[in-house]
Amino acid sequence: MPAKSQAQQKAAGAALSAKRGETKKSELKSASRSMEKSMSEKELKELAETDRKGLPQKKKST
Repeated sequence: MPAKSQAQQKAAGAALSAKRGETKKSELKSASRSMEKSMSEKELKELAETDRKGLPQKKKST
């Protein structure tokens, strides 16, 4: 499942880093914190590996 925005890709990268123990969980912001708790390392890796080129900064609300 690829990321839908650059913000989602960055949040997934931060959550993945915390899940692996590379950064402190206390340093995560709200979106990253909930992703770290609710998603597996594999799911986070898929989102974080999404190429940012062509993605919007933030997902447009519908």
